[in-house]
Amino acid sequence: MMINPNLVEIASLIGDPSRLTILLNLLGGKALPAGELARSAQISPQTASTHLAKMIKGGLLVQESFGRHKYFRLATTEVATALEALLAISPSKPIRSLRESNQVQALQLARTCYDHLAGKLGVNLTDKLLEDGFLEKSGKDFLLTEAGKTKFKNFGIEVEKKRKCRRCFARQCLDWSERRYHLAGSLGASLTQRMFELNWIEYLSDGRAIRVTAVGKKGLFDEFGLTLNLE
Repeated sequence: MMINPNLVEIASLIGDPSRLTILLNLLGGKALPAGELARSAQISPQTASTHLAKMIKGGLLVQESFGRHKYFRLATTEVATALEALLAISPSKPIRSLRESNQVQALQLARTCYDHLAGKLGVNLTDKLLEDGFLEKSGKDFLLTEAGKTKFKNFGIEVEKKRKCRRCFARQCLDWSERRYHLAGSLGASLTQRMFELNWIEYLSDGRAIRVTAVGKKGLFDEFGLTLNLE
């Protein structure tokens, strides 16, 4: 049990612009190689290696090896939650290029927040699940109703198995771009994974923003009655 957390140390790790860029690029939940993270932060591979080592030591990242290749990802869901919370309370910064504007817009429309849907898509789908009585708000969490259990089970999600996971089952996660809540926890992750499996959604080139496919637009309407207007 941690009784004297060193907040200054974590804040200093997150506060460096290059390290923060690396962390945000990993917020989509995927493990990425050091070279790609270096390019995203516009730093040399040597500098990236130093930053990555510091964040691993600080408990923000973990390293995974696949053969000769090394990949890095966020250490825990708590790290992702902390980053999202910081984004939610951060002021906006100026957009300085058309490319940056397009990237920000894509993230605002639909993205993964570690392992679950966020952005306008995530919030709208959560609102629809609440409106149709599949979810109910309960403190900082969502409750899955009896109708919701049937709905998710028919959608191919093993609800009871996910409920027994050690992580939170259905958490309310504040969306930094919409300033409203989307569905997180093991249930939100399972819903997102299922949508990927059905090819309803796919990643864009930046690795975190996503787009809804033509199959997905039809599936979201047929299955959940959700009509998309991601503009």
